[in-house]
Amino acid sequence: MPSKAKTGKKLVIVESPAKSKTIAKYLGEGFIVEASIGHIRDLPQPSELPAELKKTPLGKFAVDIENDFKPYYVVSSDKKKKVAELKAQLKDADALYLATDGDREGEAIAWHLLEVLKPKVPVYRMTFGEITKEAIHRAMDNLRDVDQDLVDAQETRRVLDRLYGYEISPVLWRKVARGLSAGRVQSVVTRMVVDRERERMAFKAASYWDLTGQFGADSGSFKAKLAAVDGAKVASGRDFNDNGELTSRNVVHVNEELATALAAGLQSADFSVRSVDTKPYTRRPAAPFTTSTLQQEAGRKLRFSSKSTMQVAQRLYENGYITYMRTDSSALSDEAVTAARRQASELYGTEYVPQSPRVYSSKAANAQEAHEAIRPAGDSFRTPAQVAKQLSGDEFRLYELIWKRTVASQMADAKGSTATIRLGAVTVGGTAAGRDTEFSASGTVITFPGFLAAYEEGKDESRGDDDSEEARRLPNVAKGDALQASDIVAVGHETSPPPRFTEASLTAELEKKGIGRPSTYASTISTIQDRGYVRKQGSALVPSWIAFSVIRLLEQHFHDYVDYEFTADMEADLDKIANGQAAGPAWLKHFYFGADSEPGLLSIVNNLGEIDAREINSIPITDGITLRVGKFGPYLESSVATVDPETGEIVEAARANVPEDLAPDELTAAKAVELMETAAPEERVLGTDPHTGHTVVAKNGRYGAYVTEVIPEMTDEQLANQPVEYYKNGKPKPAKKPVKAKPRTGSLFASMSVDTITLDQALQLMSLPRVLGQDAEGNPITVQNGRFGPYLKKGTDSRSIGSEEEIFTITLEQALEIYSQPKQRGARAAVPPLAEFGPDPVSEKNIVVKEGRFGPYITDGVTNITVPRSTSIEELTRERAVELLAEKRAKGPVKRTTTARKAPARKAAAKK
Repeated sequence: MPSKAKTGKKLVIVESPAKSKTIAKYLGEGFIVEASIGHIRDLPQPSELPAELKKTPLGKFAVDIENDFKPYYVVSSDKKKKVAELKAQLKDADALYLATDGDREGEAIAWHLLEVLKPKVPVYRMTFGEITKEAIHRAMDNLRDVDQDLVDAQETRRVLDRLYGYEISPVLWRKVARGLSAGRVQSVVTRMVVDRERERMAFKAASYWDLTGQFGADSGSFKAKLAAVDGAKVASGRDFNDNGELTSRNVVHVNEELATALAAGLQSADFSVRSVDTKPYTRRPAAPFTTSTLQQEAGRKLRFSSKSTMQVAQRLYENGYITYMRTDSSALSDEAVTAARRQASELYGTEYVPQSPRVYSSKAANAQEAHEAIRPAGDSFRTPAQVAKQLSGDEFRLYELIWKRTVASQMADAKGSTATIRLGAVTVGGTAAGRDTEFSASGTVITFPGFLAAYEEGKDESRGDDDSEEARRLPNVAKGDALQASDIVAVGHETSPPPRFTEASLTAELEKKGIGRPSTYASTISTIQDRGYVRKQGSALVPSWIAFSVIRLLEQHFHDYVDYEFTADMEADLDKIANGQAAGPAWLKHFYFGADSEPGLLSIVNNLGEIDAREINSIPITDGITLRVGKFGPYLESSVATVDPETGEIVEAARANVPEDLAPDELTAAKAVELMETAAPEERVLGTDPHTGHTVVAKNGRYGAYVTEVIPEMTDEQLANQPVEYYKNGKPKPAKKPVKAKPRTGSLFASMSVDTITLDQALQLMSLPRVLGQDAEGNPITVQNGRFGPYLKKGTDSRSIGSEEEIFTITLEQALEIYSQPKQRGARAAVPPLAEFGPDPVSEKNIVVKEGRFGPYITDGVTNITVPRSTSIEELTRERAVELLAEKRAKGPVKRTTTARKAPARKAAAKK
């Protein structure tokens, strides 16, 4: 067979279309650059396996647990067309270049492409840390093979996550709620947020006081704070523990009485300077950004969520503005160091650049130095002003942040001096006469800004007193100088609980503990919000009560799998696989099946024993009141039996719903009692329906108050008298459980309540919809109440009416008059949109955010997409809205699954 004629074409495959367009510009003619658009194949759901494989060792996980945990991959249905296109391009190519990202995920994508495309031409692995002409040409000079160790590491993680989720999640379904999920990193991150809330719930505040005053000298005045009384340091917030107990020794706890007495005794006291201490001040710049520190700083300074940060960074990378954004390394290449030093010198002066380049190394646990830090792309950096017109708002802000941090990292230290003045006086008169008091004031003066001229790192919220030295200049005073005091006042304080995690501080804590990989932090934090385990309150992350139940179950029955150290050690083991120091199959075997005295996941799941679901979902709040996590949300329940005042009988324990926006640490004992005392009755018997004899009750439900009838269960005698069905052989079939009749229900009007509604009103509500009559064509017209208010219905034509009360008073004539008017399309559009973002670049229609039935959604009038739960309306940007709409368009219309009706059996054709 003749060999294929050479065409001179070379096929380059990357992950994303944006990346392919940028790279194509630098490679020039002869290269065809195509995008795989992410992974082309993955593990299928076990239900999607071929029938002949479902009863094999592959059946449970789509992983062969008896054959070295070999995964069963399938090409995704939405990627089959893409694979066919790549194969067609490959037929005309003389070489294949796999140019996916250089991390584990990118290496795995390259390997899967190799496995599926089965190229018969030379294959080269091409990696680069930035998309610039110089970087692409350097990559072409440093081609290599696919790194099988990295592929094994990614595959091991994928299989591990499948084993973890598929074994543990079903336990959560059975004991907490359907639809929940467990994850190797996700569950540990949720535990961190829950643990912090537990600390806040257990916290007991301590009260302490001090004094402040204004003090003047000939050279100026300054503010100072009480530091010591009779030589003993005054207790501050950091001297108390979380139980409100004073833990520091040799300190004086100033209470309100003493503070007030000291303030009174110092009004006419003679103050003088006791000491002046001046020390040199030096501050070094922060290291260039890693994935983790970029997410933290973008959260602090730009108010970006971790997910938004990574999405914007991805676009900057793919379009050639920054280096690869998934990295643990804070090191810069020699070219980048030279570029940063040169730019700092040009913009700020040679004195702002140290003699020797600065060298940085990562301090985080399990850090890897495989990539460079995140920095502006190129061997010379473009300033923010030079790229401003090419970038969107969010892209510019993030680029500017990265540029400033990179340039500042190679600049000189900030220099200055810190002065501390201690001054004192003895109280005169009153109940605290003769007490020696000492005040203190500190200030830092920057004499040479150094790197601060370009950039200053942000800080997360911290506990304790704000004793930060302000950038202020204190007056020039000397020991013994007299001071004029004024405005000496007593000031009360309370210790504060540990601050809740923000996305930035949670990311920092994850990196510190070595849990997960920084490249996955954004998606993990987004996932725990999307799953309903955590919600945002401002920028703080607040756990839901269902998260408490999930973590409690995992701690009691899967302790190691949510243990911080165990998870970090597991991450280190997976890194060994990436480095070729361990084998994935052997590690998975030990994890799943265990070894010697160490049980594996399978053994733990098979020997769980009895799990008390009620106990798992119960959290004592105070004596007699317990919070329960129920099917329809959290509620409070009294453990004290409730006695009917009329009959004296013990009835069901009292309950109260817990407001959705009430954070767990805000549900104090006092608040629980208040909710129980003000709770409307869960159920109130209204009487008997004279037509059916059924009891009618009013209830408070998850979606509001409603009335319903109680249909009694069938008696044993009635069940015994049910007609018997027989098989063809004459034997009776087992008795079927009778279909339970559906009770009539009706939602209460806004003007009604469970306490006041009458039987007659309830019967009216349960009679809805109300038939008004027919129109001229014989179409029936009804009136009813809906989620969005009262309305008329005629076939598929619905019309809103004024008020709920009109449901029982509107006449057929009035309804026909309403239907005679043109339908007001979009009548609800009178409600202003939640946000507006201008025209969409594709549809050219205005993009708005509206409140919908299932929450806020983005629309351009053609395409709708729900706002992700992990993104608040305030965080949503025009760029993100455009991106979400584009993603929805790319997916195409949702394919609705319909149950095909079984065709009637055809009669056999008569034989001729």
